[in-house]
Amino acid sequence: MSRSTMTMSPEVLGYLARVGVREHPVLAKCRAETASMPSAAMQISPEQGGFMQMLVRLIRAHRCIEVGVFTGYSSLAVALALPADGHITALDVSEEFTAKAHRYWKEAGVAEMIELKIAPADETLRTLIDNGAAGSFDFAFIDADKTAYDGYYEACLELLRPGGLIAIDNVLWSGRVADAAADDETTSALKALNEKIHGDDRVHMTLVPIGDGLLLAQKH
Repeated sequence: MSRSTMTMSPEVLGYLARVGVREHPVLAKCRAETASMPSAAMQISPEQGGFMQMLVRLIRAHRCIEVGVFTGYSSLAVALALPADGHITALDVSEEFTAKAHRYWKEAGVAEMIELKIAPADETLRTLIDNGAAGSFDFAFIDADKTAYDGYYEACLELLRPGGLIAIDNVLWSGRVADAAADDETTSALKALNEKIHGDDRVHMTLVPIGDGLLLAQKH
């Protein structure tokens, strides 16, 4: 029994990697390729991917939004947890990174479930709302430019059905959000968003210390 979050040793982390998640072989390939890239830190961990898969199964998600695709690990993880008629609208601005993502989606047999939109995410989200998609999505994952998180949160909240779930990545920002002296633009934006959602009576919320911090907000 513990009243605090465990600090994990390398041995515990290794054990967690071995028995803590069932990682699909194509997810493992995606993770291995991405690990050699200069921007590898942008990819979520297998544990977080497995956690998100459990979440979408628990809420019986069919329609999902992803803001920030990178090389496709998170969207692939979610797609593999969806039913056969599931669908992900995936938003990104990088054709280079998402080309890798599409290759893995295809290899895993889920490419037809994922609709990739290459454009600024705020524009695509607004178009979805304007076209009548409000209240029609079950799950949203936000992992893109941090200073724009607030706008993504508001748009995704509008697009979700009651009971739908938003997961927002990197909200601990390597601990900088707890540093009163950290006032750079990104850290300040994340601090403000965390406080906003903590007091937002439109949602139930919790901040989970997995990866770099995952904030969950379920729409009333």
